[in-house]
Amino acid sequence: MITVSELTRRFGARTALASVSLSVTRGAVHGLVGANGAGKTTLIKHILGLLRAESGSVRVFGLDPVADPVAVLSRIGYLSEEKDLPGWMRVDELIRYSRAFYPAWDDVYAEELRQTFALDPTMKISDLSRGQKAQAGLLIALAYRPELLVLDEPSSGLDPIVRRDILGAIIRTIASEGRTVLFSSHLLDEVEQVADHVTMIDQGRIAHSAPMDALRESYRCVTIRFEESQPRPPAFAGALCWDGGDREWTAVVHRDSGELDGAVASSGGRVVAERAPSLDELFIAHVGTPAAPDGEA
Repeated sequence: MITVSELTRRFGARTALASVSLSVTRGAVHGLVGANGAGKTTLIKHILGLLRAESGSVRVFGLDPVADPVAVLSRIGYLSEEKDLPGWMRVDELIRYSRAFYPAWDDVYAEELRQTFALDPTMKISDLSRGQKAQAGLLIALAYRPELLVLDEPSSGLDPIVRRDILGAIIRTIASEGRTVLFSSHLLDEVEQVADHVTMIDQGRIAHSAPMDALRESYRCVTIRFEESQPRPPAFAGALCWDGGDREWTAVVHRDSGELDGAVASSGGRVVAERAPSLDELFIAHVGTPAAPDGEA
């Protein structure tokens, strides 16, 4: 569905993307995760044909989105953080206007989404809240049942209730129709709920990319308790990152770290808990910093 090969993009002296390669298969939900400014939106703009590759290549449905924008964009549903909708239109006018561009527009589905989001058809877009604008944008992106749905930080800055409603609509669409989705976010808990493949991007480079199931199966999160306070985490082979302090430390480790238990025992500690790591913990393990800024969940 999407093939990006060795894509590089610079803005002046800053390298926004450095030899990025990415493949999104048909029917997959592909999560693109990274901190704000990591390069996610720049990559998506190349996929949409809004930016031309300086080096490398981008193909969507086997086509160059810059050379053949109509053939590509007519098959993509897109929602961005900006929610750039014409403020002078009413909700019902926006729906009628958008419907004219898409032969496959589903009136019944559009009305179902409008009612789900409780959008007043007579309200002007400019009078909608930020969350309502996001819901209106998602309605437009979904109602013509596109082959590919591209979501670039769709719920950034929205309150938890609106985020839940938007994510719920996306999940229902994925579950009922098996659509291909590229979901970009720095809110990793959202991506973890929907993605079956995750690509971590950091400072314009791919830090790690793997199926979500493989990530869960490849790592474990272990909590180690020591008899005495430890000023720093112990040095164990296979540990990617540590958190904690004093007598209790938690590490993300490779699941095949078979010698960990023996190393823990020899250091005077014992494993008191073990669980699967969250996507946020895995991101920190591979990148070194959280994807979401402090205070944003």
